[in-house]
Amino acid sequence: MEIAKKLSLKEKIGYALGDGAANIAWRGVSTFLFIFYTDVFGIDPISVGLLMLVARSSDGISDVLMGIIGDRYDSKYGKFRPWILWTAVPLALILSLLFTTPELGEQNKIIYAYVTYIIFTLIYTANNIPYGALMAVMTGDDKERTSLGSYRMVGAFTGGMLVQGALLYLVLYFGNVNPEIQVNSIQDTSNYEVTVKAPIDVESARIKIDNGLGKFTWVDANNTDQEATSSKSFPMEANKTYQFIVSDINNLNTENVTVINQKEGYSKSIYLLSVFLAIFMIITFLTTKERVKPPKNQKSDIKKDLKQLFSNRPWAVLLVIGLLFNVYTAIKQGIVVIYFAHYLHKELLAASFMVALTLASIGGAMLVAPLGRKWGKKKLFIYALIFSAAVNCLFVFCGPQDVTAIFIIGIISEAASAMFPTLLFVMLGDAADFSEWKNGRRATGLIYSAGSLATKFGGGIAGAIIGFVLSSFHYNGQDAVAIEGAIPGMIMLMSWIPAIIAFGAAGIMLLYPLDKTKMDLITSDLNAKRLAQSVD
Repeated sequence: MEIAKKLSLKEKIGYALGDGAANIAWRGVSTFLFIFYTDVFGIDPISVGLLMLVARSSDGISDVLMGIIGDRYDSKYGKFRPWILWTAVPLALILSLLFTTPELGEQNKIIYAYVTYIIFTLIYTANNIPYGALMAVMTGDDKERTSLGSYRMVGAFTGGMLVQGALLYLVLYFGNVNPEIQVNSIQDTSNYEVTVKAPIDVESARIKIDNGLGKFTWVDANNTDQEATSSKSFPMEANKTYQFIVSDINNLNTENVTVINQKEGYSKSIYLLSVFLAIFMIITFLTTKERVKPPKNQKSDIKKDLKQLFSNRPWAVLLVIGLLFNVYTAIKQGIVVIYFAHYLHKELLAASFMVALTLASIGGAMLVAPLGRKWGKKKLFIYALIFSAAVNCLFVFCGPQDVTAIFIIGIISEAASAMFPTLLFVMLGDAADFSEWKNGRRATGLIYSAGSLATKFGGGIAGAIIGFVLSSFHYNGQDAVAIEGAIPGMIMLMSWIPAIIAFGAAGIMLLYPLDKTKMDLITSDLNAKRLAQSVD
């Protein structure tokens, strides 16, 4: 039977590439945009947090509208596939604009950030809701859909690994200003004098030691920033010499000192990754097929669809759960680069950490299908939430020297939390099946709007939490002294603050009504009805 057929490996991989592309955008934004806005673009953290909350919370209406539009649109290519093609290039372009820093005053920077960020969320909605709904109409077999969900998450984590693992190194490459660096040992001391000069003007240069050791102090006594810190951010004039004293380090040489143009590095890196985003989306369109159609006698009725949506208990529970677990994961993603850069003083190590977590995520996503068959999706979701959160709390005991422990805790926690998005989007397909089984109507796009709404609104809440906590510790990404004072807030955000949210989500998941036995019944009944309709 076509609607319940097993999907080919080619189609599963093609579908997975779409989430790989989406995560170049989404993980790029959730992981790097906060630190880019504060440390590079120069916006204060409370303004960034408010921006993320306002932009994403106002996006809920567009999510529902896109679900309604997707359900009612139809073409020879299907209901949902064309949207993936149409939004591929626009999404790549707006992602590039997010990480572009025009010369603007403080107020205009905030306006630019609001405009580009809101446009990004709207285009992402037009792309991601149809993409998510496509899973539910590629096959009518809920177990085959679980397998497809695992492939999807492997694609998602691979896209995330591409941006999280490569971006910091690309920033280093594209941000190279070809500086002239001199390092001289200061006689009778363990300190060094470092002088740097660049052949071009650099609006936002950052100097640091590659291994994170060493403290910089300005030689210029007139400079107001006289605290010894692990790095310094400052504007450079072409061919002007800048001098620092570096302490707390042994055997310093020119190869250990890095000076980069942060703005140029971030922008060009994102431009390159955006090209891959567009290509992957187009491949998804070309390799997938829609098979499951609404019941033949179903007539368009927005009022009835909305009424049935909000009376769909599985959907309502998944909406809340999706919101909470996205807050959990978005806090962890949003703080990790700040944590590594300013607490461990090993910013580039954050790339290795995120790659390690992504590999663990791929393993976790591939376990969803076999564990889901054994325990059912509901129980697996609860177990994964509790386990991931409990392990995540252990970060609070880690110091800057505990790099191995930090990696182990992160990998174990992430392997479990990787199951959340896999299960959510598979279970939204189950909620669509439940609606068709109970009411005789199917509004796949509208139901999948919950996934996009939860992702974006959850990310907005997470951004607001990060901004509020860091602001309460007076964090300023361009002030080394303020950065040092905000370290307790970074530790809280890395450990127990997100864990509390995950524990709450596990309790709410108990209200989800579709267990393994119920879904077997629904799938069997629906496939029998669809077969009868195809014969008619």
